[in-house]
Amino acid sequence: MRSQKIDLFGMMLLLIAMITWASSFIALKSAIGPLGPMTVVFGRMLVSSLCFVYFIKGFFKLEFTKKDIKYILLMTAFEPCLYFIFEAKALQYTTASQAGMITSMMPLMTAIGAGIALKEVITKKVLIGSFIAVLGAIWLSLSAQSSEHASNPLLGNFLEFLAMICGAWYAIAIRYLTQRFSALFLTAVQGFVGTIFFFPLAIWEYNTISMNFTSEALLWVLYLGVVVTIGGYGMFNLALSRIEASRASVFVNLIPVFTVILAYLFLGEVLKPTEIIASVVILCGVAISQMPALRKEKSLL
Repeated sequence: MRSQKIDLFGMMLLLIAMITWASSFIALKSAIGPLGPMTVVFGRMLVSSLCFVYFIKGFFKLEFTKKDIKYILLMTAFEPCLYFIFEAKALQYTTASQAGMITSMMPLMTAIGAGIALKEVITKKVLIGSFIAVLGAIWLSLSAQSSEHASNPLLGNFLEFLAMICGAWYAIAIRYLTQRFSALFLTAVQGFVGTIFFFPLAIWEYNTISMNFTSEALLWVLYLGVVVTIGGYGMFNLALSRIEASRASVFVNLIPVFTVILAYLFLGEVLKPTEIIASVVILCGVAISQMPALRKEKSLL
């Protein structure tokens, strides 16, 4: 069997992107307190878009096919639009630590989505691992109790689960697009579309709820727009141009670990023993799904 070449630079990009994305849970949780969730996401998209204004003239020189446009629409619909609606609302109700744990299910969802959309192989291990991970996520949500950090963890974790479904389909769309366009262009498109999409939602939110535009909250929004959106997505999109999406998605399993550490350091969140056990169940399900096959397996779908 031909061995796959290890791309150390691509792996480094993925590792930094995962740490950056893990920090987004802490930034979102901190900013959503004084501000509204849609306002925070709009600010994040606006900041990232302003960083790409200089490149707009070059983007107009690109050529697009109907298939390209279809995948760009799919990419932006799933992420940032639907993804950030679900994630921003999720962090209103659950802790950053638990939301981070739910993200570990994204590789499973990506594998299943790729099987449906791209006719890739879905093995027994993927299905068994998915079942175990879902049970762990349900256990994590049911065992969590309301607190100052989580007013309704069951609802919040479910919304984060929906965000991961959107993230999985985004990864499938980006797999095609990275073969046609640069990471710079794709990240910019997400910023521009996200700004337009979330603008009316932010206006509605501004007129319906009271918000406190503190300097700390605005700095978190700036961090989300520059470091997380441009840095995180830029590195992830660039890595996907070098590494297969199925292999790259495995790195998402590191986000829960980084999130728990950062949430403890910055927010003082601590998982209870039952929540830790449930989290281990989720990670075990993911690990089972990622185990290499001893022999060639047929797709079950």
